[in-house]
Amino acid sequence: MSRLAKLLQEGRPLVMGILNVTPDSFSDGGRYFTLDKALDHARAMAAAGADIIDIGGESTRPGARSVSAQEELDRLEPVVQAVRKESDVALSIDTSKAEVMRLCKQLDVDLINDVCALTRPAALEAAAASGLPICLMHKQGEPGTMQDNPQYDDLMAEVASFFKARIASCAAAGISRDRLLLDFGFGFGKTPAHNLTLLNRLPEFLSFGCPLLVGLSRKSTIAKLAQDLLSGSLAGAVAAVLKGARVVRVHDVAPTVAALSVVTAMQQQGQVEQR
Repeated sequence: MSRLAKLLQEGRPLVMGILNVTPDSFSDGGRYFTLDKALDHARAMAAAGADIIDIGGESTRPGARSVSAQEELDRLEPVVQAVRKESDVALSIDTSKAEVMRLCKQLDVDLINDVCALTRPAALEAAAASGLPICLMHKQGEPGTMQDNPQYDDLMAEVASFFKARIASCAAAGISRDRLLLDFGFGFGKTPAHNLTLLNRLPEFLSFGCPLLVGLSRKSTIAKLAQDLLSGSLAGAVAAVLKGARVVRVHDVAPTVAALSVVTAMQQQGQVEQR
């Protein structure tokens, strides 16, 4: 059984710590761009209780420039190898490129986290061949323009239809549903109102039978709602878990772990009282 499968079996919310080895990510671009700094941050997140570390070599913030597969691999590979040498923490690679996905298995990675939901050329086939779990994220548009003027005729129906279609495409490619996680893409081609609606109605996506991942840490919607990004992000993580998220993707691991330990205790006590 994979590391991720074992974690999901525990039945508690999982914390995915963000490690961007990029110069231009929206919140921490450049902070962990060198191998030493990236490894130190991975160590710190693991020590703080991160269940998964999500390593990204290409920024997907609004307006971000694209990078080649080789440049992405040059950023990712040494960091993944260094972390894996000293830790058994579950690792995720945040990528949409087939060339990167093909190396994930041999790098002993546990999850492919794709903001393009395997729609890029050859990504579906590469992910299928990897045998790894995949997180499929919904987004509208591309990073350069996705926040210009996002519009939906029926937000919930369109996101649900997207998930249904991508799950079907995965099945046709040999990727079973039990390998999939779903992420509605907080901030990816969505207004603050869209984001809050999707978060509030998150339970409607539970019918797909896939663990739900939510990533809202430090995003602009949170900044508009709370002067303190940390407090706002923690509130969002708690809300997501209470609505059914199994994984929250965060920058601030230690306070998130602490907040969710309270949520877990409440949920477990509620289960005891119902017996």
